[in-house]
Amino acid sequence: MTATNPRIVTVRQNILKANDHTAAENRAAFAAAGVRVINLASSPGAGKTALLERTLRDLAGQVSMAVAVGDLATENDAARLRQWGAQAEQIVTGTICHLDAAMVQAVLPRFDLAGLEVLFLENVGNLVCPSSYDLGEAARAVLISTTEGEDKPLKYPTMFNTADVVVITKMDLADAVGFDRDLCRENIDRARPGVPVTELSSRSGAGLDAWFAFVRGQGV
Repeated sequence: MTATNPRIVTVRQNILKANDHTAAENRAAFAAAGVRVINLASSPGAGKTALLERTLRDLAGQVSMAVAVGDLATENDAARLRQWGAQAEQIVTGTICHLDAAMVQAVLPRFDLAGLEVLFLENVGNLVCPSSYDLGEAARAVLISTTEGEDKPLKYPTMFNTADVVVITKMDLADAVGFDRDLCRENIDRARPGVPVTELSSRSGAGLDAWFAFVRGQGV
């Protein structure tokens, strides 16, 4: 067991080094095109696709947007997003539980980056693996829903510690599920002190103005 550990560590370091190199290439391409790239991460069912649907709908005609969607299988989420008139390209990861920079780089030729203001990268639903992989994004939004409980930031601190903003979703269900808002925000601050937090409901539209400001690069 002891003899194999160094090899495992070395392989992981090499994988992440290669990923970081590709992420730097992606970031340079995004900067050259003048497109803001936002990586959305969460556990499955936290509401990433619903938030993107609402964003594409409400900002249509105001912000030029597109989405690259990561899933283990199916193109269901990309099909949902295309209904709102935006380009959405599916990245099927197979058995891999996260997007990596090479996957993103491979799909970029399908987009007219120069014609975009914002490109969303909807990561695979997972609060573990995506935390280690830089995609070349300008910002990372980590979502947590009121239906998941308040302790996710403590269970998955590495993911929350990489966030540029934490988005609490499904606030329209908060009372029904007994969501403790203060405890959740306290746990977020323990995992990532001082990180901006915004609360919203994609269904009702409450709190979306702060999210839209973040999308535009104006803070929350």
